[in-house]
Amino acid sequence: QVQLVESGGGFVQAGGSLRLSCAASGRTFSRYAMGWFCQAPGKEREFVARISWNGSSTTYADSVKGRFTISRDNAKNTVYLQMSSLKPEDTAIYYCAADKAMMVVRTTPGAYDYWGQGTQVTVSS
Repeated sequence: QVQLVESGGGFVQAGGSLRLSCAASGRTFSRYAMGWFCQAPGKEREFVARISWNGSSTTYADSVKGRFTISRDNAKNTVYLQMSSLKPEDTAIYYCAADKAMMVVRTTPGAYDYWGQGTQVTVSS
């Protein structure tokens, strides 16, 4: 069992930056690949980024490549999402999620085993 708690969301102007954090409980954090997803009002939850269990591999949605960076610190049981050059269309609730599958890159929400409660990101134009 893994419990996830996101933080770091807020209100920012277009072009600004935010860093989201996701703190995990338990001693098995390093056994999970971690992902970030977002969900805007009236839309389905969408993949944003994923990082492998040891941080050696990352995957990004095309819409955030070059602007967002996912990273993790297994000693702190925490995964991060550095968001830069934010756009109004990035406005959404952002969720972190844990995936037991360590050897396969998965980007669909249903593939992930544990979820946080989400943190709101609002980008004004």
